[in-house]
Amino acid sequence: MNNQQSGTLLGHPKGLFLLFGTELWERFSYYAMRAILVLYLTDKTMDGGLGWTTQDALSLYGIYTGLVYITPLIGGWIADNYLGQRRSIIIGGILMSLGQFTLALPHSVIDPYAVNVFYAGLGLLIIGNGLFKPNISTMVGDLYKDGDNRRDGAFTIFYMGINLGSLLAGIIAGTASAVYGWKAGFLTAGIGMLISLVTQLIYAERLLGNIGKVPAAKRAAAMNKSGKQEPLTKVERDRLKVIMIMGLFVVIFWAGFEQAGGLMNIFSQQYTDRMIGSFEVPAAWFQSLNPFFVITMAPIIAAIWVKLGPKEPSSPVKFAMGLFFLAAGFLCMIGAVMQQGGDITVKTSMLWLVGAYFFHTLGELCLSPIGLSLVTKLAPLRLASLMMGTWFGFNAVANYVAGIIGAHVGESGPMAIFSGIAIAATASGVLLLLCSNHLIGWMHGAEGKQVKDDAIDVQPVEA
Repeated sequence: MNNQQSGTLLGHPKGLFLLFGTELWERFSYYAMRAILVLYLTDKTMDGGLGWTTQDALSLYGIYTGLVYITPLIGGWIADNYLGQRRSIIIGGILMSLGQFTLALPHSVIDPYAVNVFYAGLGLLIIGNGLFKPNISTMVGDLYKDGDNRRDGAFTIFYMGINLGSLLAGIIAGTASAVYGWKAGFLTAGIGMLISLVTQLIYAERLLGNIGKVPAAKRAAAMNKSGKQEPLTKVERDRLKVIMIMGLFVVIFWAGFEQAGGLMNIFSQQYTDRMIGSFEVPAAWFQSLNPFFVITMAPIIAAIWVKLGPKEPSSPVKFAMGLFFLAAGFLCMIGAVMQQGGDITVKTSMLWLVGAYFFHTLGELCLSPIGLSLVTKLAPLRLASLMMGTWFGFNAVANYVAGIIGAHVGESGPMAIFSGIAIAATASGVLLLLCSNHLIGWMHGAEGKQVKDDAIDVQPVEA
């Protein structure tokens, strides 16, 4: 599939920046809605929210975010076998736009059926997300031929779009909700999704060519001599093993990283000296450090990967680096606890938290976009979007584990949890380094490192 006629920008196909913009506004839509969802549900003011209890609201929030991670499995399979990635993104974008605008309908219009309309809006968002999320990421990989060392850098740039959308969402949707009410916040989320959809519709043909038009299973069958789908080859099975093994390390990383929204958030609220002169920094502001660091450092990291060229570390080594950076971040948190000296009334320096978020973000950039890139390198063509959905499933497991870990803070105390995560991350990184050569062998040259017994019988993905 030819996408090169559109030319390049900053050394990458221009189609990357279209997908960057599409994902940016979709993520803006998602995070804008997520930022105000629980607040809307628990608001008991007249003509405000739905007046739910905090427990009920958090329960629904957990179910919603869980389904957001699970449905990409189904959406990926549908795209691979029936719709194709491009059509799945468009249909998913339409459904999510409808979902956001449904949530934005004023109570004066939908009462007494406000709750039913709310559920309908959530349902549209969940289904649309399942079709959209795995396929936009897979298309980034299809811009590059096998062995192209720009791919990891491309996913790092793409990842910056995700975080820019997240950063804008909290500011814009939060401000709109505070000034004009919750429904205005949902409206901004809907407008963001509409921008994402329109951008894709206008520029996709010009900048993506034929990428994502034909279902991957049909493309793969056409590349076989028989013209039909065939069983997985040894090379394909080995590559799938790598995805699943690397996924286990992803769970370890995110289980620690996600303490940012829980245990570390509580620590910043209760045990951190947030005063700058007479101004007290809101604890919630620390949550913006991660997307800020991603946006500022992603271009630098992407440039480093491209600059290294053939000397660029393999994906397992980058994953190990990510785990070591995670451990370094929790060493900062251990330092904060040690500053207290066992006295919980002592407030610790904000610099410990800033350092922790900085190292965690470095780890995220060494692992998360590299993981997306890895799936596109290793997944058999006919399973590309399905395996991307599976990859997001590891995040769902990690979030569940993170909740279990954070819940034990009352029994063990923050020092035990912070040090335990640091030790687990370090040990996992060392283990991954020890296994890296074996994993590279199972990749059968997917990252440009050929193996002697590699009789690759899989055609390269045409981009």
